[in-house]
Amino acid sequence: MKKIPMRTCVVCHESLPKSELLRIVKTPTGEIKVDMTGKINGHGAYLKKDEKVLELAKSKKVLEKVLETSIDDSVYQEIERLIHG
Repeated sequence: MKKIPMRTCVVCHESLPKSELLRIVKTPTGEIKVDMTGKINGHGAYLKKDEKVLELAKSKKVLEKVLETSIDDSVYQEIERLIHG
């Protein structure tokens, strides 16, 4: 049986399969990107693919604290677009 990689959402602290989460990365150059491949080099944080979790992340600035940088609205808009598919 193949092992399913589990990761923890930085907002709700729920442990979920990697496929159910979005990875947000702060690259070594300081850019913030949404990592669809899961392989971009840098410091990553996982978010559950849920609109309520995204709203909490925005209001409490969870991603900004975890990645230690300010995050542009365009990143949040891209995450929202990916959640709605």
